[in-house]
Amino acid sequence: MQIHKFTFNPFQENTYLVEHENEAFIIDPGCSNTMENQELDDLIEQKEVRIKAVLNTHCHIDHILGNAHCCKKYDAPLWMDSRDLPNLNMGPQVSLMYAIPYTPSPEPVKFLDDKSHVNLKDEELEIRFVPGHAPGHIVFIHHSTKSVIGGDTLFQLSIGRTDLPGGDHELLLSSIKEQLFSLPDDYTVYSGHGPETTIGFEKVHNPFVGERAGSF
Repeated sequence: MQIHKFTFNPFQENTYLVEHENEAFIIDPGCSNTMENQELDDLIEQKEVRIKAVLNTHCHIDHILGNAHCCKKYDAPLWMDSRDLPNLNMGPQVSLMYAIPYTPSPEPVKFLDDKSHVNLKDEELEIRFVPGHAPGHIVFIHHSTKSVIGGDTLFQLSIGRTDLPGGDHELLLSSIKEQLFSLPDDYTVYSGHGPETTIGFEKVHNPFVGERAGSF
């Protein structure tokens, strides 16, 4: 399984194309204009993959700007956690607040939760529920490659903000400790913003939730 990262839109959000053999997921499509759409489309055409589904880790505006384009162009269903429907439905209002053009997302076809998983052929991605940044935030874990598509939970030396509607700082800290820090240290976290990091590095160095939290 291969993971390709794109950084899109004014929020510098990371969009991921996860592919295996001739199938792929688009995770958190943040493409916000024709040029960004084309950058994503070009790689999909080059790889000759079929888009099985569009997945949202959560539905803040920067992570759903490309939902409509990707679902329509690739005739792909949208899959997400039902607990983040309020954020999905707020997309038009939030886009106006930030003055960002936005084509409303299609409705989800399938709801995901931490009792399910998703597959690309024979490769399985485990789903874990990690609320705190958003009420319906989930992450996707591929154990064979020790990879976590983490959305806006854990960043390099930071964590997701919790001052948006539905945010809960203490809940996010608990989610990270229980659901992410229970993974082995050598797992790589592909975050919703910024560079990749590892579970082991953040366990020690993260100033919010690591061993040194509160010492800065």
